[in-house]
Amino acid sequence: MNTVMLALHAVAGFVVLAEALNKLERCDPLGKHMTMHQRLVDGLKAVAWFLLGLGAAGALAVPALLGLGVPADAGGNFFRLEGPTLDQTLVLVGFAVLIVRTRVKEG
Repeated sequence: MNTVMLALHAVAGFVVLAEALNKLERCDPLGKHMTMHQRLVDGLKAVAWFLLGLGAAGALAVPALLGLGVPADAGGNFFRLEGPTLDQTLVLVGFAVLIVRTRVKEG
């Protein structure tokens, strides 16, 4: 189960990271001819996708770092190098499913 969960976590992390980079590329909270409300909405969207992208990048980096032999305690208390838990995997897979659903719906 742990290997399946790790693989599922990595695939979901890749999907979320790809979508986060795509969305961040299209965000422009400092664009011309925007109201303050539009700037706020676009800025919050950029922050949310940035944070999701960081989390997804971590989902991809941790197994790679562990595979390269980096000690599990190398990140200290701030960045734990350990396999994903069930709740982390389910949240990331949930985001990935929503992203894929949106892409399928768009055609």
